[in-house]
Amino acid sequence: MKHALNFALATGIALAAAHAVAQQHDPAMHMQHQAQAAKTAKAAPKDIRQAVKFPKVLREHTLANMRDHLLALQEIQEALAKQEYDKAGDIAEHRLGMSSLALHGAHDVAKYMPKGMQEAGTAMHRHASRFAVAAKDAGATGDVRPALAALAATTAQCVACHAGYRVQ
Repeated sequence: MKHALNFALATGIALAAAHAVAQQHDPAMHMQHQAQAAKTAKAAPKDIRQAVKFPKVLREHTLANMRDHLLALQEIQEALAKQEYDKAGDIAEHRLGMSSLALHGAHDVAKYMPKGMQEAGTAMHRHASRFAVAAKDAGATGDVRPALAALAATTAQCVACHAGYRVQ
């Protein structure tokens, strides 16, 4: 028994040592990593999204709004996980839904957006308002699936817009 324990201990130590050697940093590998990164960069597809030029102040404002939209989505998911459906609905309506348009200065920004970008933005806000209702319904019914579907429809609009446009 003692021999088996010593063997197991020695084997474990040898494996740990071999793993440590394999994980050591080899500065000579930097050149290989840099060469591979350069190949990957050359092979990267060209960004074919439509560039949308905004005045600098509106560009910064729009990008800040989009970051807040992302934060709101995270807060909504957190509220859903805690079964705080009313809170999820309130976040959606006030930060993403139709009632948030004035907060975001949508009227000022929309005139710089191509029609497709405007449509995606409006659809996202409408879907967010629908999600807000579905989330509050989940609090009454206990069925969160319609709310999750409505949230997916909301984020699908974000994905579509970001896939087609880039703000400059």
